[in-house]
Amino acid sequence: MSTSPRKIIHIDMDAFYASVEQRDDVSLRGKPVVVAWKGERSVVCAASYEARKFGIRSAMSAIRAERLCPDAVFVPPDFVRYKAASRQMHEIFHRYTDLIEPLSLDEAYLDVTAPKADLGSATAIATQIRAEIREEIGLTASAGVAPNKLLAKIASDWRKPDGLFVIRPHQVEAFLQPLPVSKIHGVGKVMQAKLTELGIATVADLRQRELVELEQRFGRFGRRLFECARGIDERTVEPNQPVQSISSEDTFSIDLPLSALHEAIQKLALRTWNATKKTNRIGRTVVLKLKTAQFQSITRSFTPQHVIRSEAEFTQIALALCERVQLPESTHYRLVGVGLSGFVERDEISLQGELFD
Repeated sequence: MSTSPRKIIHIDMDAFYASVEQRDDVSLRGKPVVVAWKGERSVVCAASYEARKFGIRSAMSAIRAERLCPDAVFVPPDFVRYKAASRQMHEIFHRYTDLIEPLSLDEAYLDVTAPKADLGSATAIATQIRAEIREEIGLTASAGVAPNKLLAKIASDWRKPDGLFVIRPHQVEAFLQPLPVSKIHGVGKVMQAKLTELGIATVADLRQRELVELEQRFGRFGRRLFECARGIDERTVEPNQPVQSISSEDTFSIDLPLSALHEAIQKLALRTWNATKKTNRIGRTVVLKLKTAQFQSITRSFTPQHVIRSEAEFTQIALALCERVQLPESTHYRLVGVGLSGFVERDEISLQGELFD
C-alpha cells in the first residue's frame, strides 16, 4: 500500500431506476417494481429490492421476470428523470470535491483526499453526502470509503441498500483475506472457474501464489490479480474520461420506413462495435438515433446493468430500441445512427474474466 493513501469514496445509488419510480409514484412503494418496456425482446432495466426477492435481475427478459413474479408492476423507463436525478447527485458531489469519476448514471468515485469542505474525515463526508442525497433527491445511496478505488467499490456493496462501510488502511489485509475471489472486480464466472481449478477459492489462497505464476497463466490480468489480493490499486480518480461515446450513422438516398431499417442498423452496429476495439474502455449505453423525412431527430437509448458481451448482443439491443419509436407506421426516415456511450474502464467491469479470457 502507498505510504500516503488516498481517501476514496464510491457512491452507488440503490436500485436507482426503480427507486426513482417508487419515489415519484407513492402507489409503487413497497411493491415489486420492474423497470422494462413491453415486448417479447424487452429486457429488465432495473428491479426494486422487493422484486429482487423473486430472483428478478437486470438484463433478464421481461417475460421471464413476469413468470418469476406475476404480481410485479412493470414500468417503462424514463431516462429523462433518471438523468435529472443523476445531475442532482453530481451537484452534491461537487460541494466536496471536483475529482469525480462517473461510472454510470447511478455511481461514481470521489477522491476526497483534499476536499473542498473538510468535515474531519472521508467517512464524515460520505455520511453527509448520503444524507443530502436522501434529503434533496429523495433517494438512498450506499457508500464505500477506502484508500483506493478497488477497495471502495467492494465496500460500497458491503451493506447495501442504504449502507456505509469503511475500510481503513490498517484493516485492508484482514478484510481481504477471507473474501471469495469473486469479490475482486474483474473476476467473472470464467475466471473464477479457472482459479477454482488451481485450488484458489479465497483472496488468502490467491495471496499464496507468486506473481510469475499468475502472469504466466493469465498474462497482464495475472498482475492485476496479484495486486488486488494485496489491496493494491494505484489508479487515480479520473474526472475527464477520454472516450465518452462512439457512433456510426448513414443517410439514405431515399426515405425508408422503420420496418426497412433493420439491415442498416445491423451494419452500423458492426461498424460501431469494431470502432470500440480502438479504445481500452467499455461502452455501457446503446443509442439509436433517427431523423425523419421532416428532419425531426429522435434518440432512444438503453443501459443494461451487465456488460454487452458481443457484437450480436449489441445489435440485438439496437434493433430492440426500434420498438420504442412510437411515431406512426407511415413515418419515413432519412438517417439512422447506432452508438455506444457511457464508457468505463475495463478494470471496472465485473465480467472482465468472461470477456477477455
